[in-house]
Amino acid sequence: MNERPPLVLCAEDHQELRRDLCDELREAGYRVVEASDGEEALAHLKSMPDVILCDITMPRLNGYALLEQVRNGFPELADTPFIFLTALSDRFDIIEGKRLGADDYLVKPIDYDLLLATLEARLRQVSRMRAKSTRELDHLRQGIHHLRSEISEHAFAAAKSALDLMAAGVVLLDNHGQPLLTNRAALRLNLDKPPLRGVPSLEDISDTSSQQLHKAVRRSLAANRLSAESTDCLRLPRLGGHSDLMLFICSLANGAPNADSPAVAVMLIDPNQRVQLPETLLAELFGFTPTETTIAMHLAEGQRKEDIAELLGISVTTVAFHLRNLFQKTDTRRQAELIAVILAGSMSLSIQN
Repeated sequence: MNERPPLVLCAEDHQELRRDLCDELREAGYRVVEASDGEEALAHLKSMPDVILCDITMPRLNGYALLEQVRNGFPELADTPFIFLTALSDRFDIIEGKRLGADDYLVKPIDYDLLLATLEARLRQVSRMRAKSTRELDHLRQGIHHLRSEISEHAFAAAKSALDLMAAGVVLLDNHGQPLLTNRAALRLNLDKPPLRGVPSLEDISDTSSQQLHKAVRRSLAANRLSAESTDCLRLPRLGGHSDLMLFICSLANGAPNADSPAVAVMLIDPNQRVQLPETLLAELFGFTPTETTIAMHLAEGQRKEDIAELLGISVTTVAFHLRNLFQKTDTRRQAELIAVILAGSMSLSIQN
């Protein structure tokens, strides 16, 4: 089955221009969702567009305000290309758009050939980043596969020792969903009442969150039986005022399934538990700058952009700028996925060493 065409959110208050834009995009093979102003565009973000085309001067919510809300309030869209369509050509307007996180800036009247070329280039960039992210996940799988190359008490003891060094909780499940190995951080999370054949969950997550966890684990178990890949990044709200629990779940899919071998890895990240990762390791592994490394550390602790900005004495916009660089360097799109890849890479190096 062919993949669905990319979805473009087109926000333009001039009806005739919006119609022309959408006609050109549909003729070029894109799916399109239309918005006549910023508020309407904001309501369409739940459709997870692959590209956002946006006029600057719009009623109710202008383009700058929409961009700021997208970059600060929708981390899952952090790497979604945002392209301004505007009659403004002043250098200040272009700089302001770039500072807020715009990826491109096209001046009206729109050159449709240039527009389509810009869309193609941005989507190719996203595709390359996703491919590299897949390779990083393969690295995680290979690292865990190395742990089980010779299953024995000694090998599992060594594996547990390596995983116990991680601040994130790690649970390795067999192909029936039963825990084979649980590290120290996962045990500290007060795991209780396994919801699916021994898959641990926190007793204070909601029924809806528990169902999300079930589905993600079932997908990974099914994928593992087919020697296929499955990855999920979940952010699960917890009851009692606790911080959200972040989970990273992936099938291991290495060779023929074995009842004694790990089939699924579950990484549980509790923002209330401080993540201790060597800053030099992060910098070398992902090519982070010192500021990016510091922000990555705070993100791994579950801190919000606003908290990080206050702590470092910088603006939220500056934090968002560095966050976009972190997404690009780790080829991730969401904050939960960014944290998971950072921890996974650190774990793989610990295993190999």
